[in-house]
Amino acid sequence: MPQRVQHYKGQNYRALKGACRRDKILFEDPLFPISNDSIYYTRSPPGNVEWKRPSELCTDPQLFVDGISSRDLNQGSLGNCWFVAACSCLATEPSLWKKVIPDHKEQEWDPRKPDSYAGIFHFRFCRFGSWLDVVIDDRLPTVNGRLIFCHSDNSREFWCSLLEKAYVKLNGCYEALEGGNTADALVDFTGGISEPVALAEENYSADLEKRKKLYQNLLKAHCRRSLISCSIRPESGDQLEAQMGCGLVKGHAYGVTDVRKVRIGEGLLSYFKKEKLYMIRMRNPWGSTEWKGPWSDGSEEWNKISKMEREKMGVTVQDDGEFWMNFEDFSAYFTDMVICRQINTSLLSFHKTWLEATRSGEWAVCTHPLQNRSGGCINNRDTFLQNPQFVFSIPRDDSALLSLQQEDRRLYRKEGSGQNLSIGFEIFRVEMNREYRMHALQQKVTGTTYINSRSVFLRAELKQGRYVAIPSTFEPAQSGKFLLRLFTERAAKLRELTLDQPKPSFWSCCVGYPKRVTSVHVHSAAGLQLPESSSNPDPYVEISSEGTKVKSKVHKSNCNPDFDLKGLFYRKNEKKPIKVQVWSSGFLRDVFLGQVTIAAGLNESGSSCVLQLLDKSGRQYKPGSLLIEVSSSDDLTAL
Repeated sequence: MPQRVQHYKGQNYRALKGACRRDKILFEDPLFPISNDSIYYTRSPPGNVEWKRPSELCTDPQLFVDGISSRDLNQGSLGNCWFVAACSCLATEPSLWKKVIPDHKEQEWDPRKPDSYAGIFHFRFCRFGSWLDVVIDDRLPTVNGRLIFCHSDNSREFWCSLLEKAYVKLNGCYEALEGGNTADALVDFTGGISEPVALAEENYSADLEKRKKLYQNLLKAHCRRSLISCSIRPESGDQLEAQMGCGLVKGHAYGVTDVRKVRIGEGLLSYFKKEKLYMIRMRNPWGSTEWKGPWSDGSEEWNKISKMEREKMGVTVQDDGEFWMNFEDFSAYFTDMVICRQINTSLLSFHKTWLEATRSGEWAVCTHPLQNRSGGCINNRDTFLQNPQFVFSIPRDDSALLSLQQEDRRLYRKEGSGQNLSIGFEIFRVEMNREYRMHALQQKVTGTTYINSRSVFLRAELKQGRYVAIPSTFEPAQSGKFLLRLFTERAAKLRELTLDQPKPSFWSCCVGYPKRVTSVHVHSAAGLQLPESSSNPDPYVEISSEGTKVKSKVHKSNCNPDFDLKGLFYRKNEKKPIKVQVWSSGFLRDVFLGQVTIAAGLNESGSSCVLQLLDKSGRQYKPGSLLIEVSSSDDLTAL
């Protein structure tokens, strides 16, 4: 968690609690009043609602009774299974729920000090890269003396009801939580990134090796405190949340509460047997209605493993909504899964460490093409490059994790504008020295599908070079704020490209202002072979023009290097040539291997040529050539 936590709407828990204790009153939250508007905005409440404090509902209220468990939660009469499923996941990981429920011991009722209770609680959620501390009072909506929304099996336990109320306050009212994505709540609980897995589309049920690999990834993710949820996508015409014959419910979110390999057999025999079960445990937020197939509660399959192993797994035979399945059946029935990963950024960790870079931005509509920042997806060729652009560098071949998150719009549901925008992003490989916005499409490396989700995620394997990420809405002329997060093994120097071309300066009148922009792309053509005189060279290629240079990576001990280098040059004297030189990297000094010169006549936009590689004396290497692609324009905002 970041060191700094923001007080939501300026409410400071410590100051408010201190004032209540000093005045000997119970806190009443002026920002979330006890009214029907705090419950529903399109329909009437379910009966005569009374807001009651926990002490009015039982004689000995507690935040936790016998600790916290995924089995504590029951959904209630609100269609927010996605949120309750996320709470089930949260309850399984102490290091995470203690962040969401800070100072849990201090917030607990203390029967020894009844005067210290002030009817005030606070919870923390990560929103848009910042942790918000949300303060609430303890008044909860009831009908006929019973809680109508999320509640615990134990009538004395209130952590889940109070947590739900704090999340409701963040989103406007209880009805605003109707329907949603578990991934959103998991990100809010952890500050992590959500990675979707399309089980049905990727056909995991039919591919054994693919399924085993996914299970190993799940096992590793679970051990590293990732939170996982799953669901069964309803087909067209299916009734939402309709129960299947096997007991599972379509269109319903489940929380994954355990992932474990289980040995078959009793005693020492189980340790020598190679056969293992790949098991996964889930919980239905309803607190009932479970899987009825193999390895369901009380099924005969449990006789295959020892009593000790069953106790370690916490197997129960009651209808509490929690159940086990083998992973093969799980993959056959469930269609979607979300893994909310905790990205390790600790330099002291033994596991792989990632470096995080974040940038916030906005899709803003403007009629001027160079000022518009809402151009829609890449299908809109005329406007796509008007979107915000972010450049980053990959120092050497590396994995990159990227997450695009839009601002939560659920708060605006009362005004009728609470639907997510359909968002995504594209990644392009660009010139090594690009400092200004792209105005012509370049080599697309990868991208996401567009979806009306609060966040989209991509894992990409990128070669050394410089890249531009362009986040956008699917449709042009849509407004909204977003957060782009990039995780790499080495610093990527993520930043937004805001300028379209070099800015004139005081010295421009003396040293000149660029008249022409030229893009040069150097490839290795077929048959490129460096001269035999350069035994085991470590070659690299360099492009230079008017004091500006770009350099490729060094290809170790390679006489047939695969060069792929781009450079962008803003030229004040277009008659001066551009040089492409090949060198061999040396410990004391680099050895010159040859060069080609791009004359002014080759600078026509879109031209390409195969040039023989020449040394300084003009001798030609045979065989061998470089492919040079040149694009040039007098319009400095053309490339």
